[in-house]
Amino acid sequence: MSLAATLDYTPEIARATAPVYDRLRRVVPEIEWPFHAPLVHAITELKRERNAVVLAHNYQTPEIFHGVADIVGDSLALARKAAETEADVIVMAGVHFMAETAKLLNPDKLVLMPDMRAGCSLAESITAADVRLLRERWPGVPVVTYVNTSAEVKAESDVCCTSGNAVEVVESLGVDRVIFLPDEFLAKYVASRTKVEIIAWQGHCEVHERFTGAQIGEYRDRFDDLVVLAHPECPPDVLAAADFVGSTAHMIDHVVAGRPRRVLMVTECSMSDNVAAAVPDVEFVRPCNLCPHMKRVTLSNILEALRTLQPRVEIDPAVAGRARRAVERMLAVRPR
Repeated sequence: MSLAATLDYTPEIARATAPVYDRLRRVVPEIEWPFHAPLVHAITELKRERNAVVLAHNYQTPEIFHGVADIVGDSLALARKAAETEADVIVMAGVHFMAETAKLLNPDKLVLMPDMRAGCSLAESITAADVRLLRERWPGVPVVTYVNTSAEVKAESDVCCTSGNAVEVVESLGVDRVIFLPDEFLAKYVASRTKVEIIAWQGHCEVHERFTGAQIGEYRDRFDDLVVLAHPECPPDVLAAADFVGSTAHMIDHVVAGRPRRVLMVTECSMSDNVAAAVPDVEFVRPCNLCPHMKRVTLSNILEALRTLQPRVEIDPAVAGRARRAVERMLAVRPR
């Protein structure tokens, strides 16, 4: 059967994808499903043929997150689960540094990045040379690096962390001072939660830095029962205005466990769509900031990556070994 034929919305494809759409009904309009369904069906078939899995970050659109992903979560969850997969092929529905992390943990597997232009403002805010200069300025001080960085930067670091385990990683080192990079706001948040002195870099996430405390106040004026959850990459005035601060995984757990009537998630707005599909009794207020890099990944280029087994993520072996150690040290730190 030709590819063009498989992308027609036939009765057979409608039936095959009906269970998927049942999960998406609240967040994907019915009029859009005939466009998505053939792609979802074709990706599902190719995954089976290739022994492939799709890893999707929480910021992916619902038709990817709920439609074709086998493993979902924040960057820590994806890193952990990527290390455990038995698939031959890994497709990263996320951004480039996440695909590199998957490759670091699966050096013998084929890792595909559907659009190599899917970058990250944090990853681009610092280079390996910058880390070497920081080490010269503060000799002997360990470097804790957020996973939102390139493999070259990870290779110059002692240990990686995510927003979900940053405090635990910093305190696991048993030192009085660490260099923490590249996110300035996450560094300030960590500093507020530990006695360890934090030397910060000045990188920012282009999505989270646009939120303001005043904006949160305006939403509270409109909704007196609003529960505000904020990601620690947000500016300090946003965190001060929030009811709960945590990683994307922690925010999801908070909503699922507490079932507040009305929620504002101060993070990339596709995440609210993905959580809303799972908790229909919760109303989500959406102060929507989209990540332009995450949105470079689509059903169409996931399908093309599986068809062609391109583009492939490769890492210089001289870099990979050192970067892998930093990631593995992070994974060895258990949550409190």
